[in-house]
Amino acid sequence: MAAFVLLLALGLHPECVAQAASPEVTAGVPAKFVDITARTGIQFKQVSSHTSMKYLPETMGSGVALLDYDNDGRLDIFVVNGAPLSDPTPKGTIPQKAGPSDWNRLYHQKPDGAFEDVTAKAGLQGVGYGMGVAVGDYDNDGYEDLYVTAYGGNKLYHNNGNGTFTDVTEKSGTGGSGWSTSAAWVDLDNDGRLDLVVLRYMKWDFDDIYCGEHRPGHRAYCHPDLFPAIAPLVYHNEGNGRFTEIAARIGLDKPGKGLGIGLADYDRDGKIDIFVANDSMPEFLFHNKGDGTFEEVALMSEVAFNGDGRTYAGMGIDFADYNNDGLPDLVITDLANQMYALYHNNGDGSFTYDTYTSGLGRITLLHSGWGAKFLDYDNDGRKDLLIAQGHDLDTIELDFPQLRYREPMLVAWNSGKGFIDVSAVSGKVFQQAWAGRGMAIGDIDNDGRLDAVVTTNDGPLYVLRNETATANHWLLLHLTGHSSNRDAIGAEVKITTSSGSQLETVSTACSYLSSCDKRVHFGLGADTVLKQIDIRWPSGIQQTLKDIRGDQILAVEEPAPRAGKK
Repeated sequence: MAAFVLLLALGLHPECVAQAASPEVTAGVPAKFVDITARTGIQFKQVSSHTSMKYLPETMGSGVALLDYDNDGRLDIFVVNGAPLSDPTPKGTIPQKAGPSDWNRLYHQKPDGAFEDVTAKAGLQGVGYGMGVAVGDYDNDGYEDLYVTAYGGNKLYHNNGNGTFTDVTEKSGTGGSGWSTSAAWVDLDNDGRLDLVVLRYMKWDFDDIYCGEHRPGHRAYCHPDLFPAIAPLVYHNEGNGRFTEIAARIGLDKPGKGLGIGLADYDRDGKIDIFVANDSMPEFLFHNKGDGTFEEVALMSEVAFNGDGRTYAGMGIDFADYNNDGLPDLVITDLANQMYALYHNNGDGSFTYDTYTSGLGRITLLHSGWGAKFLDYDNDGRKDLLIAQGHDLDTIELDFPQLRYREPMLVAWNSGKGFIDVSAVSGKVFQQAWAGRGMAIGDIDNDGRLDAVVTTNDGPLYVLRNETATANHWLLLHLTGHSSNRDAIGAEVKITTSSGSQLETVSTACSYLSSCDKRVHFGLGADTVLKQIDIRWPSGIQQTLKDIRGDQILAVEEPAPRAGKK
């Protein structure tokens, strides 16, 4: 009984502890992701600048984006870098990029699948201690623009359409302040222009706060509880290259410790909602009221806490329908001994904490996760899970020898009745221990299987090609808005196959600090033809396509509104 009480005091569910200690049952369909980084020619190392002072930015890593910046039909890679930190760093010092080893990097994919570094030509070297990246065509000119968050000032880069970018931060008014993390492009008021939501982590500076034991090697990074929360920034797109900060005006100014952001219409009212993963405080769910304002409803929707009513270190997020019931669900990663949070959408505005019953609790109890994404790696029509892992404390093994600072990635197969950890039978990639952080998902080689790019803290960038053996079919949809924003962010796509339906929301915001391929991917199982595709565009326009052939990348243009309708 005493042991049971101790487990509850630590926030651990006894059933999951027992299951975690038992051998993993091998079942499900193995994945096969192959590390092709060397083959691509990419040589990147993220600069965290670890110091003996244990400054918090050193732990966070950085994000990565998959985007087609030059419209050649091939995904390119943009990766955010850190910056040099001195030991000690004077209070208030904003770290800058000191040289090429500290630059952000843009890698252009060539026709042969190799990548070339075009950072200098593109003008994307960057400044500040970089964190996240958001991709979106904010001026609807047909070229993807970049917003890069940092400690020390954010940057908006306009894509000039000729392989170069222009820093328009000052003119646009989007520089922000404080420590920004994940950001999302989304049309908040459906005026056809993308707005920008920018999360901030906490009120933090380089004050010398000592945490951990006062003995050699045991100084630790401080817990987020020691620092005040801070509100997000929200920039409304005025349509002339300028933005206005409106967080307070529309109800998105609740102070949090935001690390991950997800978009979906969870209550099926036709309006996009926003979920924010907060670190060690209640999570936020902002419900779109339809009048231009939002209301934070996480507590009443039962997603503010875990199944035991506790907070956790919310970091990475995905907001998608994993069980094909037509309702967007949630997965949020956190630190070891907390279990990743899985919330099943009940369809009545509330969610059920499904971590225990789905098997995810047993799988993740002793792991720490960052970038996370629902993806159908074997194209069977069910969304699986891929998660970048690694603890934030490089001293964690001194006090908790059962935990690890560096961990292999996790891949979990969706059986239709729960998730099964197939990492152990899914190849060498899942045996390598990394300090995983950001992750972007997209079909890099256009073969219908979703690939991944992963960043590590103070380590390399990894390009992982999905070579899972499968005879299943697939479809990629590339949507272009006209009345809606050109990227079609916020559009909802429902497909119908012989085995049922699937739902996806178009968004580039994903994972942790990262930006995913905006194209929508579906696994079709044995079907070679889809019965029907239904698209609800952000403008409200409804579009239906019938008898669509699988195994293709299908471009879909938003139709003109019918007479008398928007």
